[in-house]
Amino acid sequence: MIEAEHLTKRYGAHTAVHDLNFTIEKGVVYGFLGPNGAGKSTTMNMLTGCLGASEGTVRIGGHDIMEEPMAAKKLIGYLPEQPPVYPDMTPEEYLRFVAAAKGIPGREQAGQIAAVMEKTGISGMRHRLIRNLSKGYRQRVGIAQALLGDPQVIILDEPTVGLDPAQIIEIRELIRELGKDHTMILSSHILSEVQAVCDHIMIISHGELAASDTPENLTALFAGKSEIHLLVRGGAEAAGSVLQGLEQAEAWKTEEKEDGILSIAVTPREDADIREAIFFAFADAHLPILEMTHERASLEDVFLELTQEKPEEAPKEKRRRKAKAGGKEADPQ
Repeated sequence: MIEAEHLTKRYGAHTAVHDLNFTIEKGVVYGFLGPNGAGKSTTMNMLTGCLGASEGTVRIGGHDIMEEPMAAKKLIGYLPEQPPVYPDMTPEEYLRFVAAAKGIPGREQAGQIAAVMEKTGISGMRHRLIRNLSKGYRQRVGIAQALLGDPQVIILDEPTVGLDPAQIIEIRELIRELGKDHTMILSSHILSEVQAVCDHIMIISHGELAASDTPENLTALFAGKSEIHLLVRGGAEAAGSVLQGLEQAEAWKTEEKEDGILSIAVTPREDADIREAIFFAFADAHLPILEMTHERASLEDVFLELTQEKPEEAPKEKRRRKAKAGGKEADPQ
């Protein structure tokens, strides 16, 4: 549905987006996830043709967004981070204006406007001035304008910023409902939001695509980073001897606490559940386990791993991390 190749945007010496390559498939809800300043809004603006790329191409349904803008833009509906509404209009007046601007034939406008107002839940607000609507309803008006013309792709840039918790839940439900009939692209810096509504996640960090996969697969990539945390009564040397005898214990670190208590973090080999083996091994060594917890990698761990720059990390190691997580860069030989 959408193909982006070598997409790059520079502002003078600053590169906001660098060499993005990805494909958006039909009928999937995509999430562009990244911290503030990662390049998400810049990418959205290039996908919609609101901003020209310094390098690279974007094709919507086979149409180049810069060479065939009319054909390409007919296939997309876009809600920027700030809804482009006119406060002195009513929702109905504003949608009529947008319908005309999109070139929707006059005989079809009334039906389409009624349909998008019903779908976004603003029919009861049709005659109120937009300036008097809550931010949540203004956001719904913005989504309604994106739906006019029945585009195949709906792009929403930070659609829940500034909303209260109840409004956020309502907008998320609306996005899920729209995802049944449209390909959706949702840009956000809020992890829980993307995880709640998206089928596929693209993580952007420092203007680069750090990962692209389903939430489940992204989490599975880091499953080997799960840890077992123990509080054991005993000495570090004795505990180390026990752990050395466990083949499925890949690594561990210990820290001595007060009153002869030892804190131990054990990293098991991939996909290994060694809690029972640990229990019996320490019991046989007469080292009582006072507490045992198992922490698995979460999508939040993946996000932090991929978006937090490590000061000591060399560029080569950074490329390795990206390749592991599904990014396009590979480690050069």
